[in-house]
Amino acid sequence: MKISQSLDKNIAYLEDLFADCGDLVKRKFPVGPSLTRFAYVIYIDGLVERQVLELSILPRLMAGALKTHEAFFNAPLSLLETLKDGGMTTADLREEADMDNIVKMVLSGDTALLVDGSEKGIIIATRGWPNRGVPETGIEVVVQGSNESFTDIMRFNTSQLRRRVKDTRFKIKQSTVGRRTRTDIAVCYVQDIVRPEVLATVLERLENIDIDGIYDAGGLEELIEEDIGSPFAQCQITERPDKAASGLLEGRVAILVDNSPTAILIPATINSFFQASEDYSQGWEIMSFVRLLRFAAAFFALALPGLYIAITTFHPNMLPGMLAFKMAAARDAIPIPAVMEILIMEFAFELLREAGIRLPRPVGSSIGIIGGLIVGEAAVSAGIVSPLVVIVVALTGIASFAIPNYALVSAFRLTKYLVIALSAALGIFGFWAALILILTHLASLKSFGLPYLYPFASGSFTGYTDLKDSLFRAPVIFMKKRPIYANPNQSVRQDSSKLGNLRAKE
Repeated sequence: MKISQSLDKNIAYLEDLFADCGDLVKRKFPVGPSLTRFAYVIYIDGLVERQVLELSILPRLMAGALKTHEAFFNAPLSLLETLKDGGMTTADLREEADMDNIVKMVLSGDTALLVDGSEKGIIIATRGWPNRGVPETGIEVVVQGSNESFTDIMRFNTSQLRRRVKDTRFKIKQSTVGRRTRTDIAVCYVQDIVRPEVLATVLERLENIDIDGIYDAGGLEELIEEDIGSPFAQCQITERPDKAASGLLEGRVAILVDNSPTAILIPATINSFFQASEDYSQGWEIMSFVRLLRFAAAFFALALPGLYIAITTFHPNMLPGMLAFKMAAARDAIPIPAVMEILIMEFAFELLREAGIRLPRPVGSSIGIIGGLIVGEAAVSAGIVSPLVVIVVALTGIASFAIPNYALVSAFRLTKYLVIALSAALGIFGFWAALILILTHLASLKSFGLPYLYPFASGSFTGYTDLKDSLFRAPVIFMKKRPIYANPNQSVRQDSSKLGNLRAKE
């Protein structure tokens, strides 16, 4: 709908649209030397920065203030242009001719000014939502490195990225998603590094979303993923600005969602889920060891319960004789099969995990430790499970905690039950069949056109250079090229020849 020249018609439309909205603030006031023409200002209380309005804008808009500046009204300008040029000191404003856009901006925290006789309005940037500042990281915690985290305000998050990537080629495209929530989103990328086809795919999928509302980055992630039936995430969620900035310089696209303290990084391969910000803050030797430890932990989190069931139920001859006798003696008084032991303890462990998350923090950390000890000891004492099963389930849980990405942990929490089921049915053959099925599924996945198992599969596409940052982390001086995410024309990210010459001289 176009803005009418009649201010009264515009006011009637807006007041009908915002009927029963108690947080709406509106005012009609006279302007000009003769005070015969009127302007109308409207905004949402609580979404605006009151200081900007009350100190920089409203006092100059009121008739008493403008009456002393009659020279403005004698100039050959329209009333709207006069108010824009002489009535406001803020630089962040623009004209708007569409009433629907006026309403959208007001609902987003801006202030709208309509003037009698003008078919345009002025949008004044006054957004100033309540916020909790820049918090510390709560999930992706590091020992050494930045502790800043994204916040719930999208504009704060874009500023954190801009502070880290001071380049005019760092672009931020803003739009809204959701018919009713009209949630602001920002698509961030470095223009010359991002792959054009990846950026085009991201923008196309965002444009085709038609839903009532988006409330969080996780909800948006599910809408833009390629294979929604896979438990493995094809987009990476991070709460760390430094990780998102690093992803931008690798050629990835970051999507920020208003009201969400996380960013979506696109594309994502399984290798990226094992990388942490801390990996590049400490020496390559120790971090290569830690990286290998994470991959080993992922295997144990996925395979250990199923392997225990396959060996104890079908292939006890695979164990050393003394260990086999001890396991048989421990299970002699257990009335249920090994698979039921595992399932009971896994179910108890999952309950304790969820209880620890939902309870208040001071209590949650205690319930996980104390609950695990009490439940495990009681189950062994009651003869329901063997001590070895408690050890297997505890090691599986500990291994899952060593994986640095929660989405990957959740995927392994689900897929390990496939390994348990096939191992219980077919023994060691079922165990390997389950692993092959999972690997086949991973090999079939793509994240915005890139193979999910890269660089372990299709690594030759870039001459296996990405293997330098996979199972181990090579020294930074040797990682001269960007990962596969980047535009091939911008694959080189450092020139280490000067450092090499300097070391040679020393």
